[in-house]
Amino acid sequence: MTEPTYTPPAVWTWETESGGKFASINRPVAGPTNDKALPVGEHGLQLYSLATPNGVKVTVLLEELLAEGHTGAEYDAWLIRINDGDQFGSGFVEVNPNSKIPALMDRTGETPVRVFESGAILLHLAEKFGAFLTGPEARAEMLSWLFWQMGSAPYLGGGFGHFYAYAPEKMEYPINRFAMETKRQLDVLDRHLAERDWMAGGVYTIADMAIWAWYGQLVLGRLYEAAEFLDVTSYTHVLDWAERIDARPAVQRGRMVNRTFGDPAMQLHERHSAADFDTMTEDKRAAAG
Repeated sequence: MTEPTYTPPAVWTWETESGGKFASINRPVAGPTNDKALPVGEHGLQLYSLATPNGVKVTVLLEELLAEGHTGAEYDAWLIRINDGDQFGSGFVEVNPNSKIPALMDRTGETPVRVFESGAILLHLAEKFGAFLTGPEARAEMLSWLFWQMGSAPYLGGGFGHFYAYAPEKMEYPINRFAMETKRQLDVLDRHLAERDWMAGGVYTIADMAIWAWYGQLVLGRLYEAAEFLDVTSYTHVLDWAERIDARPAVQRGRMVNRTFGDPAMQLHERHSAADFDTMTEDKRAAAG
């Protein structure tokens, strides 16, 4: 059935919410809507986030750093409920003027440093601790794949994910358009990983973490209930790579942090110490009353 033709007005105006699952968090203006200071914990690294793929990138890296013995990577992870508009509070906007999670305040030095955009946070932390990077000869390759993910994920999340899973109506044209692009990107990865174990330099790096949070979780069947539709298991090299990363204990912990959905045993709304994984997941909190 042909969809009705839309004729754009001469000047677009925002009159109503567009509908769909996340309509209430989208608006055409920036800046805070309310005065709300952010909490600050005892550690030098303060993360304000939610366990979306972009949030998971950062918590995976932080847990990997701690697993490698970088004690300076201890962090407080505060939950930002985007459906409640926490990202529009004045304190959050001071850390990220774009009002998107994740956002990091690095208070380890004399002057606090704000870092926003997940790729920037990954690079900041990896360089700070000298970990999960390649040697100089492969740095350009690693950065290329890191920024490939940053540029490609909007097609997967804001494009395919929105129209396939969250839009108020299923529309054939945008679903086909973004499904095609998502599958092209999966093919890019599959061809690349057919000849190597990791994305760059023969070692596990922040490029792998960034890409896994989106495309790895997609082929593992965790995003948009779209695994069958996209035939994700046909990308065998991506799937093998995704399963190897998924098996890492630090990755399993990183997935839990700031998570508010799914199995209560996998939900750690806030993380302030390693002990929280044993005592503060939502199943244990419920059992304790």
